[in-house]
Amino acid sequence: MFKKILIANRGEIALRVIRTCREMGIRTVAVYSTADAESLHVRFADEAVCIGPPASKDSYLKVQRILAAAEITNAEAIHPGYGFLAENAEFSRICQEHNIKFIGPSPEMIGAMGDKSTAKDNMIKFGVPVVPGSDGTISDLKEAEAIAKDIGYPVIIKATAGGGGRGMRIVKEPADFKRMFDSARSEAGSAFGNPEVYVEKFIENPRHVEFQILGDRHGYITHLGERDCSMQRRHQKILEESPSPVMEPELREKMGQAAIRAAETVQYEGAGTVEFLVDKDLNFYFMEMNTRIQVEHPVTEEVTFTDLIRYQIEVAAGAPLSRKPFKMRGHAIECRINAEDPAHNFRPSAGKIDVFHVPGGRSVRVDTHVYSGYRVPPFYDSMIAKLIVSGSNRTEAIARMKRALEEFIIEGIKTTIPYHIQLMDDPTFISGDFNTHFLEKQFKFIPKDTP
Repeated sequence: MFKKILIANRGEIALRVIRTCREMGIRTVAVYSTADAESLHVRFADEAVCIGPPASKDSYLKVQRILAAAEITNAEAIHPGYGFLAENAEFSRICQEHNIKFIGPSPEMIGAMGDKSTAKDNMIKFGVPVVPGSDGTISDLKEAEAIAKDIGYPVIIKATAGGGGRGMRIVKEPADFKRMFDSARSEAGSAFGNPEVYVEKFIENPRHVEFQILGDRHGYITHLGERDCSMQRRHQKILEESPSPVMEPELREKMGQAAIRAAETVQYEGAGTVEFLVDKDLNFYFMEMNTRIQVEHPVTEEVTFTDLIRYQIEVAAGAPLSRKPFKMRGHAIECRINAEDPAHNFRPSAGKIDVFHVPGGRSVRVDTHVYSGYRVPPFYDSMIAKLIVSGSNRTEAIARMKRALEEFIIEGIKTTIPYHIQLMDDPTFISGDFNTHFLEKQFKFIPKDTP
C-alpha cells in the first residue's frame, strides 16, 4: 500500500480523498493555487504545496508543477479527483514515466474511451447497444447530411473530444444542418483543440442513467448499480439519485452486463462510469464512459455501503476486488449546492460566506470544503457543497432531503438551495416520471420575493 498520495485537485473532492487516506493510514499532499490557500483541503492534508496563481491553466493544469510537488514531497501516487487532469491520457503517461502511480486507468484506456467515435466502434464490436449514427468522425458536409437523412431527423452533432455540452448541436430540420455542423466544429476546435464531430440519431426525451463500475488489474470487472442523472440544465447535472426510479431488476441486469462489457473493451482498471440514454420504451444506448470518479459517486456509496475512493486506491496498489456482487439497499439522493443565483438565470455568486450551517440528523451527509468566513473564488466550478441523504425508499429520501435543505443555511452569497427545495415539492419529480429536458422545459422556479 502507498505511504503518501498527492491529490491533484481542489475543494470538495480533494478533501474527500484526504479523508479516506486518513482512515487508511496514508499521508497526503495537497496542491493549491493562491486563490485556494484557505480551503479546507489545504488545512487537513499532511503537507501542502502552492503550485501557482488562481487560473487553472497556471496551477491545477500545470503538469510539471504537480509532478515537482510529488517529487519534493516523495509522494508515491497521485489521485486526480474529477475534472482538471483526471481524464488526461498524457498526464497518466507522464506519471508512469516518472514512476509515480496514477490512481486511475492507463493512458491507453483513457485514450480509447476519451475519443467518443473510437469508443462507439468498440461498443459495437462487443455487442453494447449504441445510438444509430456515423461510423466514426466525419468532416465532409455532404456525407454528414446524407447520414442525417438516412437515420432520420432529429439528429445530434457531437464533438468527439467533447464534454459538458460543448461542441454539441441538435438539428431538427435538414435546412439547419449546415449551420449547426459548422457551428459545432468551430466550438469543438476552440474548446478542445479538436474540431472533429460525429452525427447520431437524437433520442427525444430520454433518461440519463449511468452505471458505476470497478475493475482490477487481475481482469475482473463488476458494477455497483446505477444512478439516475436526468435532472440537468444546459447539459449539467443538478441532482442525482440511486437507484433510478425507472429501473426494474431485469433492466438493471441487462444494463449492468452491458456496462461491464463496455469496460471490458479496454480491460478497464479502476473506478469508472458507463453512461446510457434510456428512451420511453426502456431501450438503452451507450453514450460514453467517464474514466474517473464522478461528482455523484456518494449516492452509490450510500446504497451499497462502500467507499469508492478506497477501492480506487486499493486497486491502484494491485489489490484484487472481491468477487462477491455488490447489493443495493434503500435510496439515496444528491443535490449539488452551487454558488449561483437561480432567480437570475443561475448567475455566478462568488464572494464571502458569512454564515455556513450544515444540516444533520440521520442519514444526512455533506461533502464540502467551505465554512463560515470562506471566500468563494470566481475562478472555478461553482459547486461549493454536495448534500446527500438516504432513506429506506425514495419517498423517505425525498422527505429527508427537503428537511435537510431547509436546515442548510448559507448567507453572504446566493446558492441553489431554494431551487432544490422547490424541486422536492414538484409533483413530476416526486412521481419519478421525468427526462433530461424536465428542468428546462417543465419545472418553474419561483423566487420567494416574486408575487
